[in-house]
Formats: sequence, structure tokens, C-alpha cells
Amino acid sequence: MDGRIHRIEIIANKSIEGDMFDLFKRKNIVNHYTKIPSVYGVGTSGPRMGDHIWPEENFVLIIYCSAEEADAIKVVITDLKRLFKQEGIKLFEIISEV
Repeated sequence: MDGRIHRIEIIANKSIEGDMFDLFKRKNIVNHYTKIPSVYGVGTSGPRMGDHIWPEENFVLIIYCSAEEADAIKVVITDLKRLFKQEGIKLFEIISEV
């Protein structure tokens, strides 16, 4: 461990949530997180407003973890992006010293 804390934020379409958590479980990562279950907005993948015009919704996952776990999470997200090319899946990382 390098002594730094990694904050990972994942914003993704709700349609891939189950697949994402299945992959996390298989790799025994992301055992602690905060989930914001329904979020709305407009990104590069288009509007997600949860209404009759733009019915899709996103969720946000916030994870604080080690560098090793952050790397494993990024691999899972890369794999998901390959599988679900049309779904919005974004990962942001902030690294801070302890």
C-alpha cells in the first residue's frame, strides 16, 4: 500500500448495475461503498432524466480504497465498457495523501 487513499466515483446507467456488482463480487472488491441510487443529468451518453421523455436513470457509486483495489475496479469498468458500448459508464478517481 502506498499510503494514499483513492476515491473512485462511478456514474453509470442503472441497466448495468447488477452486472457491475456481480463482477466486483467475483473479484472480491468493493465491499464498502456509498451508493446514490437515482441520479439525473446530461453527459456524453445523453440525457438520463427518469421521466417520460428521457426515462433512463443513472446511479453513483463512491468508493474509498487502496491503489490496488482502485486498479482492480478500473479493470472491471473497462470490461463493462467493452460489453455495454451504448450505456453510459464513467469512472473518476481522486487520490489524496493520508
